[in-house]
Amino acid sequence: MTIELNGTSAEVLNEEPLVIKNLKNWHHIHSYGGLGKFFHGLRKRKLLATRCTNAECQEKRLWLPPRCQCPDCWHDMEWVEAPTVATIYTHSTVLYPGAPFRASIPCPLISVEIEGVCTKMMSYLKEGKPEIGMPVRAVFNTEALTNTILDLAWVPQ
Repeated sequence: MTIELNGTSAEVLNEEPLVIKNLKNWHHIHSYGGLGKFFHGLRKRKLLATRCTNAECQEKRLWLPPRCQCPDCWHDMEWVEAPTVATIYTHSTVLYPGAPFRASIPCPLISVEIEGVCTKMMSYLKEGKPEIGMPVRAVFNTEALTNTILDLAWVPQ
């Protein structure tokens, strides 16, 4: 069955749950700006975080995802290599993603807690079944780069 959607045709693939195939004929150009160094780091199998350079700032832990300016005092941040071991803080599994979801399905999304980092980082578990408190280590996609956060995943340690 074909339906009209915003002036384009969409094919109904499934009724329950409703799934449609809606082809797009456009592309999106995105600049990483000051955060490009993070993605260059992933190419080199490095997890790069940022830390505030203001000596008077109270927060000296690392930020992941990185920040260009300190959220507390607005000073510039410095780039620091972060640990590549963590523990799973929380998790959820994606069964019905939206388009153009590029990870495998089902996709175990995880939030990891890294020692010395003041934030929790969202990512996905590449192997195994996630459990809260599970030790994990970072793995890097360097063979088929996406230049997205999908170049970083975690596996049980």
